[in-house]
Amino acid sequence: MITRNTIGSPVAALRYGPYGSFGVTGPSSRPPYGQGSLGIEVADDSTSLNPPSEKADFGNEVDFFGDSVLALKQVGFRVFQTNENVGYGGAENMPNIRFEIDPNLSALPADNYSTMVWVPDAAPVTNRWSPFIDATTTGYWYLTGNETSCTQAAECSFQELKASLDDGGAKPTIYTASIGKGRDYMWIGAVDGLRINREIYDFEPNGVRTRRA
Repeated sequence: MITRNTIGSPVAALRYGPYGSFGVTGPSSRPPYGQGSLGIEVADDSTSLNPPSEKADFGNEVDFFGDSVLALKQVGFRVFQTNENVGYGGAENMPNIRFEIDPNLSALPADNYSTMVWVPDAAPVTNRWSPFIDATTTGYWYLTGNETSCTQAAECSFQELKASLDDGGAKPTIYTASIGKGRDYMWIGAVDGLRINREIYDFEPNGVRTRRA
């Protein structure tokens, strides 16, 4: 867990499974890599804050520090989505991929922080593991600080967001990489096989394994 990005008392923990749901067999009934996954549980109305929902981020604050945002080429994951989650917040009630970054924009030299957020489309399947969902070609991206035209109200593709940060000056760099959920709807599910460029991160109960894509 990235402690400073946690709101409420959500769960983001390495776990076995999930396996199922009942009646589901074959490859989609088990985690795509190994025996485990990253389990995430957030509530929608459990804090005294506004909004009252929880937020969880599970990620890495060390290994991506200083890497180039513009060098990101491949990003995505596999998800275990349930019909219940769809009922809580609609078909696009899904976890996100988030990169905390230094935008390094020439027009905003004092702005050294923003978060790149990927909002996936609806999962292609429910109550089982999805195939790989490619964050570079599906869903949309935005910056939390409104540094460019890619805002939550003006959705951008992955390539559009990177282009908006490439203004000819110092290049944008990464602080952290994470999978997160909130602050919006209740969601209880799991993620596995996070891909960042040539590495796939396999979430297992006893740790995170790195695989070559």
